[in-house]
Amino acid sequence: MGAKSKSRGAVATGSTWKHSLKRDWQLYLLLLIPLILVVVFSFGAYPGLRMAFMDYKPAKGYAGSKWVGFDTFRKVFRDADFSRALRNSIVFNLLDLFVGFPMPIILALILNELRYKRFKKVSQTILYLPHFLSWAIIGSVALTMFKPTSGLVNIAMMKMGMISQGIPFLNEKWHWAITYLLIGVWQSMGWGTILYLAAITGISGEQYEAAMIDGANRWQRMLHITLPGIRSTIVTLLIMNLGRVMGSNLERLTSLGNTQVKEFQYQLAVYIFNKGIGNNKFSMATAVGLFQSVIGVALVLLSDRIAKKLGEDGLL
Repeated sequence: MGAKSKSRGAVATGSTWKHSLKRDWQLYLLLLIPLILVVVFSFGAYPGLRMAFMDYKPAKGYAGSKWVGFDTFRKVFRDADFSRALRNSIVFNLLDLFVGFPMPIILALILNELRYKRFKKVSQTILYLPHFLSWAIIGSVALTMFKPTSGLVNIAMMKMGMISQGIPFLNEKWHWAITYLLIGVWQSMGWGTILYLAAITGISGEQYEAAMIDGANRWQRMLHITLPGIRSTIVTLLIMNLGRVMGSNLERLTSLGNTQVKEFQYQLAVYIFNKGIGNNKFSMATAVGLFQSVIGVALVLLSDRIAKKLGEDGLL
């Protein structure tokens, strides 16, 4: 009986798989394209990680370059530029997380409470658009708008009597740090809002109806129904964001940065670019990239374990 049931299960599984493939072959074909791209451009690059353990010379290739083991990592960790880039990356990424992570949650809660559908749709579109703009466009617009003397923002503030002279938003390191963080929040908050709104739609309307019958106002419904309903999504996105604490965006840094703010602008992405392409130290650049990835994975696993101990589903 046991053998027969197993064989029946195997046949059923095989026929179900074949039926699904025959029925949805167009969808599987479409899915195959991004899968191939991921394999080629992500997993296909993994053999190149051995460069981090070699004194790699492009002219000699992998076969002719000397194997040095962990000597490259020792050089990186002793490099003062690496220490500065690492410190800046951690500080600004944590600030990004602290300032930017709550914003999509707040926006999703507000948009969910809007009753005028047309205004809600227009607001969503305006919030989403910055996510699809490249940092080159955002940087060029920001540099024009925030100029100390001729920028639109400073001119408007001076005409309203709010300031007597222009503020160097992107020309002084402390002002640049605040502007850099706020522009980052503005650019990313719309995409996060989409994810939270999708999670909110999964909450049963009966819970809201029962709360309204009990006399709960909007704030109470948000606090006791909506927020607990999207808690798993919040935890998942928080874990994913913690994994990016060691990363940095070269396009964002170069489009908003300049020589006047180099002290704060110099982060790991800039360090890798300067060392790898600028100074032809490809082994050092690869070692730093591998270091970022390993620490990022470790942070994701650690935060996932903490989330599970706190009673959440976690990510893995």
